[in-house]
Amino acid sequence: MEVGVPQTVSSEVTGSNAGLTDEVLLEAARGGDRDAFDSLVHRYEKELYGYLRRYLGDAVLAEDIFQNTFLKVYEKIHQYEPGRPVRPWLYTIATHQAVDALRRVNRRSAVSLDRKGSPGAEGDQSSLADLLVSKDQSPQDALSQEEQKQALRMAVEELPELYREVLLLAYYQEMKYKDIAEVLRVPVGTVKSRLHAAVGKLLLKLRGSADGALAALDPQD
Repeated sequence: MEVGVPQTVSSEVTGSNAGLTDEVLLEAARGGDRDAFDSLVHRYEKELYGYLRRYLGDAVLAEDIFQNTFLKVYEKIHQYEPGRPVRPWLYTIATHQAVDALRRVNRRSAVSLDRKGSPGAEGDQSSLADLLVSKDQSPQDALSQEEQKQALRMAVEELPELYREVLLLAYYQEMKYKDIAEVLRVPVGTVKSRLHAAVGKLLLKLRGSADGALAALDPQD
């Protein structure tokens, strides 16, 4: 996957850059270090592309938006405030690019909300689909795993955009509330209320009632 400016992306993060933080790399890129910029692009290639693929539901469009995101980063690099966390800044730009793309093509995305554990993360990682299944459900009454995912996908497709995006950021990208707030440019309280409302809407659609389960579905408990 290549970004037009700079011309190409390195095939791997160079040894000299591998141990540097995102913030150090971006600062170096601001100073004209093309290798630092390429390293940052490569570092986020799988993660950010995966997010865009799920947000947009279209692999080709996701690749275009990934490239557009880093073109925007390159254009705005001198607006970056030194010391500001880079990850939420990148996701802010990517999300806005994705929203604009969806509006242009006037379509809704089909997304996967299976929550992935971070590399090296400890403990059990649950998917949103798992969380939405009633714990007292008998095997005879339970839908198959694939049926559950399909039902969830269809339910999510019907959510308003502001609920879909907060679900993706919280459950798939595993962002903290404060980082989601920065990406979406809303208060942390709004992030929490949207997330709880979104899960509640899914529960109502999938199970007929929320069953008082919202408190148990906080991804940051």
